[in-house]
Amino acid sequence: MGGLFYMKVKGVLKALLLAYGMTGALLLLLAFLLFQFDLKENVISMGIVLVYILSCFLGGMVAGKCVKTQKYLWGMAVGFAYFLLLIGVSWFVEKQIDMSVQHMITTFCMCLAGGTLGGMIS
Repeated sequence: MGGLFYMKVKGVLKALLLAYGMTGALLLLLAFLLFQFDLKENVISMGIVLVYILSCFLGGMVAGKCVKTQKYLWGMAVGFAYFLLLIGVSWFVEKQIDMSVQHMITTFCMCLAGGTLGGMIS
């Protein structure tokens, strides 16, 4: 039983690493588009939201494929871990959480939903 749980956690960590890699690549693409086309702030905000959702979705799919049982829960775990790491990095860099409570709740829900949906579809 312990070995099976270890394999599931390993799958979630692999999915989380992939999700953050995708986040980095998509944010670089978004920065390039901003530089090239001088995008407005609302377009950038929408792009960041899409990056969060797509990254968590991909991570949830990978986690679901790795664990093969209760895929939606493991996808949700990826979304939750993604959110915690996002908040942790923000705290480490800024020494404060630089978002409102409403924004934090919305981001949390988007990360959970993206990861869960990815796990369900896998």
